Amino acid sequence: MALHFLPTAHPFCLPSSPSLSLATQSQVYRSINCSVKRQLTLCRAVNQPSVHPPILTKRGLSISFLTTFVLSFAGEGSHAAILEADDDEELLEKVKRDRKKRLERQGVIKSSTKETGYLQDLVYKLSEVGKAIENNDLPKAASVFGSGTDTDWVQKANIALNKLSASPEEKTEVDTFNSSIASLISSVAKNDVESSKIAFVSSASAFEKWTSLTGLIVQLKGL
Repeated sequence: MALHFLPTAHPFCLPSSPSLSLATQSQVYRSINCSVKRQLTLCRAVNQPSVHPPILTKRGLSISFLTTFVLSFAGEGSHAAILEADDDEELLEKVKRDRKKRLERQGVIKSSTKETGYLQDLVYKLSEVGKAIENNDLPKAASVFGSGTDTDWVQKANIALNKLSASPEEKTEVDTFNSSIASLISSVAKNDVESSKIAFVSSASAFEKWTSLTGLIVQLKGL
């Protein structure tokens, strides 16, 4: 590019006229030298790459925002991981406590063979009552109940239910069963078939739910 600024058609030559004095020749040389320096300076200025300040583009802003977001998310992820670890530890402790309670319950049930026998007898008696009600044979159902809520197998079943109930849910089902069995005995005594059917379903459902809560459902036959 410097060629465009340096004159090449007519190179600088000094006339060799003897009429030019030494002072005049020196002045001409200085003038030519200054002109050449100015053109060389202009050439260097054109050839040097211009330095521009960094331009902030939309893409640059997006990259910056994304980087900030990722770093922020990474920090939140670490915090969440710590919280999740705490939750896992609490869950593990809960599982351990539940397992301990379950093992203790199984120990109590295994040692309560007499009460388990009472409950097995209850299953058989309820089965007889259910068949009688299904056949609309309420006198047969009444004979199973005998003297009502004071009959021996009903009293023994109530003792077993109270002894083997530990949680509030289990005790609630025992209360429901006792209320339903009393209604069933009363309906059978009155020879009320429909009420007897309703009370029998309620009694059987409460007892079955209780056995599920205690784990006895896998030990008792006929459920």
